[in-house]
Amino acid sequence: MSCAECGGETLAVPVPAELREYLPGNATGATICRICLAMGPSEDPPESTPDLTTLDDAMPSDAAAGVPMVLLLGLLDSLALHRQEITALLERVERAGTDPLLVVDRLADSYGDDAHVDLARRRHQLEQLL
Repeated sequence: MSCAECGGETLAVPVPAELREYLPGNATGATICRICLAMGPSEDPPESTPDLTTLDDAMPSDAAAGVPMVLLLGLLDSLALHRQEITALLERVERAGTDPLLVVDRLADSYGDDAHVDLARRRHQLEQLL
């Protein structure tokens, strides 16, 4: 499947039932673009979570932190609209033992202008939400 934002290759990720409220529609999974990190719905995700470090070494390798991080990245296009969801996902990633702000910092360095949002700017805004 290709990214709706940039046409790049995407990685499909299964989303546990307790996190599906952060997905659009009735999707059971998400896709994340390998080029711009944009998220989209996936109706047919794999059974198990793929190695998210293939996107970048900054991504958590543990699904408990990695899947919420994928969802968080996908919602960064509108902090005002998704404030509550983003805050909940930030807390979930932290509870899983990963610093989400550090992940965003490292992804900003790696993806730069290719990311679907200005990650460096969003990082500062995310800090204010915590």
